[in-house]
Amino acid sequence: MYQTHLEQVIANQKFRQVAEFFQLVHYYHLVPQLVRDPDRSIGRRSDPFGGDFLEQVWSTNKKTQGSRLNRILKALKVAVPQLSELKVEKDARGAPHLYGKYEHWRAKGAWLTEVDFSDGTLRLMALLWALLDGSGPVLLEEPELSLHPEVVRHIPQMITRVQRQRQERQVLISTHSSELLGDEGIAADEIFMFTPVAEGTRTGAKGTRVGVGADVEVVRQLLESGLSAGEVAIERTRPRDVRQLSLFEG
Repeated sequence: MYQTHLEQVIANQKFRQVAEFFQLVHYYHLVPQLVRDPDRSIGRRSDPFGGDFLEQVWSTNKKTQGSRLNRILKALKVAVPQLSELKVEKDARGAPHLYGKYEHWRAKGAWLTEVDFSDGTLRLMALLWALLDGSGPVLLEEPELSLHPEVVRHIPQMITRVQRQRQERQVLISTHSSELLGDEGIAADEIFMFTPVAEGTRTGAKGTRVGVGADVEVVRQLLESGLSAGEVAIERTRPRDVRQLSLFEG
């Protein structure tokens, strides 16, 4: 067995649209070390962990490439105000590099490559590019990693800004960050809470319950009272006995 019933072209004729929809879904969890050292993932295409990210940027049509980098630059200004230009070029060995021009005390500023970017900045650049590359739903895992909490608060705005002309693309984000969920634009029906449960399964085993914020009356009421999604959701999804972790002695 090398294909599921969903993937088998002959078997999925009646629900081909469902199969085609799932083919459009993209998952991204960029690992900065792979972007800086792409030799670790030689041969992989569309690597969700960023192994061929720079090659993807370089191989994009130059006009499209320039337009996307410009939109990313505008979105990044919130987090990195010193960044004034973005471009991609190949070195003497033919390897592509992402260059960013930073303004500082020198009149002409300085050009830095992906090797010099912080993990958070590099992940943001790659995630914003991922939003512009493709048309299907995109899944982003913990985009807040390695970023200052005050920058994390602006991630929803960055995503909206970079997607301003392509609102049809659905973005799903997994996060444990109350700062990211602090954005006032997040509605109750956009929150899916994964809550640990100790019962409710046939075997009695522990599991996870998924609930939509708008379907939970107390969550809906708290959001309507002015609390943020972070203040409401994080508290309701934390493990019941999490404080006992500090008592663990090994």
